[in-house]
Amino acid sequence: MQKIVLGFSGGLDTTYCVKYLKDDRGFEVHTVTVNTGGFSPEELKHIEEHAYRLGAKSHTTVDAVKGYYDRILRYLIYGNVLKNNTYPLSVSAERLSQAIAIAEHVRKVGAVAVAHGSTGAGNDQVRFDMIFHIMIPGIEIITPIRDLRLSREEEIEYLKTKGVEINTEKAKYSINKGLWGTSVGGKETLNSRGFLPESAWPTQVSRTGEEEVKLTFDKGELTGINDKTFGHPTEAIQYLQTLAGPYGIGRDIHVGDTIIGIKGRVGFEAAAPVIILKAHHALEKHVLTKWQLNWKDQLALFYGNWLHEGQILDPVMRDIEAFFTSTQDKVSGSVYVQMKPYHFQVTGIESSHDLMNSRFGKYGEMNNGWTGEDVRGFSKIFGNQTVIWSLVNGESAGGDAAKGGSHE
Repeated sequence: MQKIVLGFSGGLDTTYCVKYLKDDRGFEVHTVTVNTGGFSPEELKHIEEHAYRLGAKSHTTVDAVKGYYDRILRYLIYGNVLKNNTYPLSVSAERLSQAIAIAEHVRKVGAVAVAHGSTGAGNDQVRFDMIFHIMIPGIEIITPIRDLRLSREEEIEYLKTKGVEINTEKAKYSINKGLWGTSVGGKETLNSRGFLPESAWPTQVSRTGEEEVKLTFDKGELTGINDKTFGHPTEAIQYLQTLAGPYGIGRDIHVGDTIIGIKGRVGFEAAAPVIILKAHHALEKHVLTKWQLNWKDQLALFYGNWLHEGQILDPVMRDIEAFFTSTQDKVSGSVYVQMKPYHFQVTGIESSHDLMNSRFGKYGEMNNGWTGEDVRGFSKIFGNQTVIWSLVNGESAGGDAAKGGSHE
C-alpha cells in the first residue's frame, strides 16, 4: 500500500477523507494534526483516538505553537500587520504554518501523496497546494472534498455506509481557534450587512470596570506583562488573551479580497493580537525615526497581503523580515494599556530609547537645539527647489494650488 499523509482536524471533511483514501483509494493513511494554539490536550487526545478508529496507520500531533511564532507571527508584530487596517491575519498565518508542518511530515513518512480537506470555495486550498508544490514537488496532492464536489449531506451518507457515527447537527457558527485569534463564521457574515450576536462569540464578556496592563517589549518581542516575565513570547500572548478576552476586546468583522478573486466577510476575536500590535506600534512611534516608520508601513502592507495569499516561501519575504528585524534593535520599553468592556486605549510608553526627549525641546512650546534664525534659514533652503522651479517656469509660487487647482 502506498503511503499518503492527511492533514487531519477530526471534523467531518477530514473524517470523510480518511475512509475514502483508505477504503476507496487503497492508501495507507498517516494522519497529522498541527497544533498552532487552537487545541487543548484533551481535544488532541480525542482527535488521535478518532483517527485510529477510522483506520489510520499512524497519527502524529505536531506542536507547532512556538514554531508558528518564530516563523511567522514575530514578523507580523514587527510589521504591525493588520490587513485592511482591521484583521491580524489569524487564519491565513495559521494555515501556512500548518501546511509547512504537513509538508515536513510527508518527507519524514516517505509518502507518495498528501491530502487535505479543503473545499473548492476558499483561500485555504490555494495556501495548502502552493506550499506543497514548493516544498514537496512531485508529490501528488489529493483533495477529496474539492475533487468530488461533495456536499455535507453526501459526506454524511457515505460515512453511514462505513459504519461511522457522525454528529449530523451542523453548528450554527463555524469556529477556528488559534494562538493569533479565533475566526467566527455564520449567517451574518454571508451578507454585506449584519454583525454577529453576542452569543456567537466564543469568549463571552465577563469582566467589567477598567484595568491597566503593562506590556514590556525587548527588541520588539513581548517578554513581560505587568509583573510577570515569560520564557517565550507565545506564553505572553496566551496570558494576555486570558486578561483581555473577557472584556470583549478585539472583536470585529473583516471584509477582504480572497485569493481567488471574490470578496468575503469573516468575524474574529483577537484580543491579545490587536492589543499587542497597537502597543508595539505606539512604542515604535516613540523610538524609531520618521523614515524607518515610513518604510516599515510600506513594506508591511505588501508583506501582509503576500502572506495572506500564501506566498510565505517567496524569498522576498525573507528580505522584508530582515529589514523588520533590523528596525527592532531599539524597540524596547513598556507600554501602558487601559482595558474596559469592548474597548482598550494605549495611554503611554516608557523607554530609554524614547526620542520624545525633553532635552531637545517640547513640541509646540520651546526648543533647545536651534534658534529662530536657524529655522528661518532652514525654511528657505528646504523649499528652494520648488522656488527655482516656479521662477524657471514663469509661475508664481503656489501656482494652481494657490488658485484651488483651477485652470481658468
